[in-house]
Amino acid sequence: MQKTVAVHTLGCKLNYSESSAITRLMEQDGFVKKDFDELADVYVINTCSVTDNADKECRQLVRRIQRKAPESMVVITGCYAQLKPEEIAAIDGVDLVLGAAEKFNITHHLLQLTKGDATKICSCDIEEVNGFHSSFSIKERTRSFLKVQDGCDYNCSFCTIPMARGKSRSDSIENIIANVKQLANSGVKEIVLTGINLGDYTSPLTPLHKVERGTSTPSLSIHGEDLTPALSIHGEDLTPALSINGEGESKIFLKKNNRNFYSLIQTLENMDGVERYRISSIEPNLLSNEIIEFVARSKKFMPHFHIPLQSGSNRVLAAMRRRYKKELYAEKIHLIKRLIPHCAIGADVIVGFPGETDEDFKETFDFLHSLDISYLHVFTYSERENTHALNIKPVIPISVRNSRNKILRNLSYQKLQYFTQQHIGEKRKVLFESYNKNACLPDRQGMMEGFTDNYIKITAPYKVEWVNEIIDWKI
Repeated sequence: MQKTVAVHTLGCKLNYSESSAITRLMEQDGFVKKDFDELADVYVINTCSVTDNADKECRQLVRRIQRKAPESMVVITGCYAQLKPEEIAAIDGVDLVLGAAEKFNITHHLLQLTKGDATKICSCDIEEVNGFHSSFSIKERTRSFLKVQDGCDYNCSFCTIPMARGKSRSDSIENIIANVKQLANSGVKEIVLTGINLGDYTSPLTPLHKVERGTSTPSLSIHGEDLTPALSIHGEDLTPALSINGEGESKIFLKKNNRNFYSLIQTLENMDGVERYRISSIEPNLLSNEIIEFVARSKKFMPHFHIPLQSGSNRVLAAMRRRYKKELYAEKIHLIKRLIPHCAIGADVIVGFPGETDEDFKETFDFLHSLDISYLHVFTYSERENTHALNIKPVIPISVRNSRNKILRNLSYQKLQYFTQQHIGEKRKVLFESYNKNACLPDRQGMMEGFTDNYIKITAPYKVEWVNEIIDWKI
């Protein structure tokens, strides 16, 4: 009998893209996919470790599996697994812990295990993790999350992501184009570009030629087109770069002057097949004016930005080691709203950071209140091991952190209501999701959900003919 696998994802959109890729790899190896609440031979939990709640949720899921399916294999991967493999291995019922470099080799490791063996840890120092594994979600929803960047070179004082994900690295534009074509051929209408630090995207160089030792330098050509001596294609300047390894073998790379995030979105705009793109969370200091101006005139990139703020106090931002001040953040919001008045803008905020005074929090509240943003993702600060923030005093009491969280969540609700009311009566294009929410049986009518171009959630009675279709909808 074929073995079955169920995968559960904690955390960000990037984790969802990787979970989907892991599932597809296991299906290629003969596993049959199951829902996580069904019985399965193998349960995989792809973890997050941004907050202490994510760690707790992982442990709760393991205990639930133990009660439901004690003979099943339990695999933990993701950020929590990279940061604290021994802690996870000590949880009763966990069979395999896979760090950042091994999560896509899951079947190989499972074949070497038997239920009841000692928990196996497959991990390495995060400094050794430098590869990029293409990942995207498909079939789970109408929208697909496409990972184009991983890791982070920033060292914010509260964050463990660089320790869990490693240095910033990116997929090549060529691989991304291939993935987009595959998604388009699968019927995907909307792609969300994701990454740990998306604005830091830089496509690696693309090898053109390999030169063996002792041979003469070859002429530079692509698909028969001679690039020597004029190094350009369609008017775009190309600069060759020569790389020689220790054995005398060399490679000539095609090095575009610009292979950054702006170049990527320009490339995707000109591709056929996918109708809508969204940019997931992007740092304000990396959200260039040219990106904003591009989205303003784009026919495919949706009028929607999610821009982390974390605090409206410059003093707290400095303690967080953020790379901008609130004035820059405000400039970006004002430019977006001037060019794209109907644009949805979301923001991340952390409350209760060490040393955040009542005055700092009021400054954050007043700043957010003054900005024309649409919603907030509010995080309560939680202590993370090996972060600089642990050295900052005073520590804010949990009760104060929770109170501040509640205040900002209320502000978020008010802002979202105000943003939605501004568009009542308008007709906007809605892409309805491909699942039948709240239907007891497949042939019963439930409710379906979708999002407008500017990220207003629409709920409507389920209609099969609307699935994965972009509908003109009066809000």
